[in-house]
This record gives sequence, C-alpha cells and structure tokens, in this order.
Amino acid sequence: MSSADQIRAIRWEEGQLCLLDQRLLPQQETWLKLSDYRAVAVAIRRMVVRGAPAIGITAAYAMALAVREASTHADWQARLLSAADEIKAARPTAVNLAWATDRQLALAQSASTAGQAVAALLQAAHDLLRDDIADNQRMGRYGAELLPAEGGILTHCNTGSLATGGYGTALGVIRAGISAGKQLHIYADETRPWLQGARLTAWELQKDGIPFHLHADSAAAYLMQQGLIHAVIVGADRIAANGDAANKIGTYSLAVLAQYHQIPFYVAAPLSTVDFAMPDGGGIVIEERPAAEVRQCAGHAVAPEGVEVRNPAFDVTPASLITAIITERGVARPGFPVALQALAAGHMQA
Repeated sequence: MSSADQIRAIRWEEGQLCLLDQRLLPQQETWLKLSDYRAVAVAIRRMVVRGAPAIGITAAYAMALAVREASTHADWQARLLSAADEIKAARPTAVNLAWATDRQLALAQSASTAGQAVAALLQAAHDLLRDDIADNQRMGRYGAELLPAEGGILTHCNTGSLATGGYGTALGVIRAGISAGKQLHIYADETRPWLQGARLTAWELQKDGIPFHLHADSAAAYLMQQGLIHAVIVGADRIAANGDAANKIGTYSLAVLAQYHQIPFYVAAPLSTVDFAMPDGGGIVIEERPAAEVRQCAGHAVAPEGVEVRNPAFDVTPASLITAIITERGVARPGFPVALQALAAGHMQA
C-alpha cells in the first residue's frame, strides 16, 4: 500500500469533523476537531483545508453539522439556508464549495423531518468522501495513458491526497503513471505565496518515494528550455463550460510557456469542478487574499512594511492553451463545450 492510500486530510470521528491543518505541514501534523459549521467555514477560509475537491467534501460535512444544530428548532430549514450562505461565502472561486453545499441543501429540503435530514446529510458527506477517492483513482488511470513512458512532468500547487478525499487529481495521474511502470521524474513548483508545492506536494512525493525536484516558480521556463519537461499537469478550482480553467495563480503562465515550448498541458479535475452555468472564464470570480501573504514568506517579512500588494489567489487559463481535461469519466479534448457535456451525460471518452 502506497502512502497515497494512507494520507488523508479529512475524517469524521465521534460526531466531529477532523481536518489535518495544512498550514502547519510539513513541520507539524496537527488535527483540528470541529463540531460547529461556523468553525468549518473559518477553516476553509483560512486554508486549513484547500483544494477544490477537499473543500467540497468539507462543505458537505459542514452542512451535516449545520443541520444537526438547526434540527432542534422549528425553523430548522430557514436556519440551514442561512448556514449554507455562510459556508458558500468562505471562498468564492472553487465551484466545489457551492456545489456540495447546494447538493446538501437540496437533500435536506427533500427530507420529511429534521431527524431524517440529519441522518441523510451525514451519510451523503460520507458517500462524497468515499466516492471522491474512487473517482480520483479512475481519473488517474485515464490520465496516466496520456503521460510519456518516461520523462519530466511539471506540476503546480498541490493536487494530491491533501487536496482531495484521497489519492489526488493531477498528482493522482502522476501516481497512476508511476504505478503503471512509467519512468517519470516530477518537477514541483514551489507555488508562492502559500508554498503548497514546497510544503505539501514535496511532502506527498517524498512519502511515496517518487523521484522529484522542487524548484522556484520562476525556474519553470528554464526547465522547459533545457528539454527537461515533457508534460505539464495541473488541477482546477473551476472549469467553465467552454473549458477555460481557473487554478492556483501561476497556472496561466505555465500554459503559455508550455505552448511556446510545444509541451502538452493537461488539467485534471472531477466533473463537479465544471461549472456548466459559467459560459467562459471571464465570469469566474477571482479571490483576492490578504496582502500579508505576499509581504511574508513562511511568516517572516520579506517586503517593506506597508507596501501595496496584489494577491490574486487564482488565474484563468484559456481553453485554447489546454491539450486535454482529464476527469473521472474520461478525457475531454478540444471542442470542450461538447466534450465536457458528453462526459457529464455519462458518455465515456478515452
């Protein structure tokens, strides 16, 4: 059993949601035990948990906690609706947050009693966690077929077990490729300003014994120029109906670089990340995070006090720069509006 089968960032124990505090990795492995949906919303906002699929699963459990609290009141449905709005406001870009919250809300509204809603929402959260792991493993198998038999693979941010229920999206594809016997060497961007690549992806790759190098974000172009990179694979926090993909800041520049160097650029994400109501990436709300995240590095000041900062957490990669989108139901290729709809309708594509 690989460490990917063992690494989990989300679990439910004794009526509480337990989250591995990813802000403290790799130095500390600390679990937070949360029994109030408001605390879960704060944990999402403060990056205790991150990654679109993991945020969605966490939101589902937050709704289970919210309905448990609301169920003791006659107006429990109104209280749950208010809680849903609070949970969805935690982070605006990742579509999985709203998707999972609304899914739980609809389930509660279809329940005959508050007690039935409590049981149903908790079971649905358990199911979502279990299904996400299985979906990621299927996604990995589809994506592994696209990777070269040997070569360098560049990835950005963290898309592994920590960003999902388990196994991972883009990092799951890499894991599946390694398991299939492909000789891959991974190049992991550090991913400023939160250093998810340096802290989290490196931690996961090291635990799995996968050969890799960590590099500064600004080294990506040089690595491509030197012929070390044979594919780029990233995750996504929201994909528009036309295939435009929002992901961690810095992804767009990698796609531009990959096109210039004629390197395939893949996005791996579950279909729940596709926002079919969003025609194109121009409508995606880009979260702006606190200035201190850029003024500091690992908690230490690196910029003059009070300097003005732009800190967009995400950027949008146009569909025209994406070679393929890998999902748990197959691979969508250019002509994304039709291809993604086909996958959503259950038509598997290789």
